[in-house]
Amino acid sequence: MSTRIYILRFPKETSNDPIIYQLVKQYDIEFNILKADILPQREGVMILELKGAKESVNKGIEFLKSLGVKVERLAASIHRDDKKCFQCGACTGICPVGALAIQRPEMLVVFDPEKCTGCSLCVPICPVRAMEVSLGAGTLAEVEEKTIV
Repeated sequence: MSTRIYILRFPKETSNDPIIYQLVKQYDIEFNILKADILPQREGVMILELKGAKESVNKGIEFLKSLGVKVERLAASIHRDDKKCFQCGACTGICPVGALAIQRPEMLVVFDPEKCTGCSLCVPICPVRAMEVSLGAGTLAEVEEKTIV
């Protein structure tokens, strides 16, 4: 199962079409809309999390591209400031993919970057703000600000 976050830029010609619905129906892909700005007869932008078999997700992305949708993977990475983190484990309860877990019997919070989708749910839940999402181009908030106008 693959879970990744993408930025989709829709041409105005497709703004009225149920394109995302087709990802579910034709390619068996689950989606979560993280942010969207789509109006009729205008170019639209959507930040979308896609989950499904890697081959299905790749075919779905090719389908989007065939319709003129520009697809860009939002490569997010999580960073933990070990100096701030006091191993409370709050982040482990919110992580939807198990990238943050408690190692027993030591009771240490461990992070598996291979499982991480960069969803950023761990960031606001951390009581000491030890978790941070980096997107290469800046934080998630900075990317949203530049993307959604």
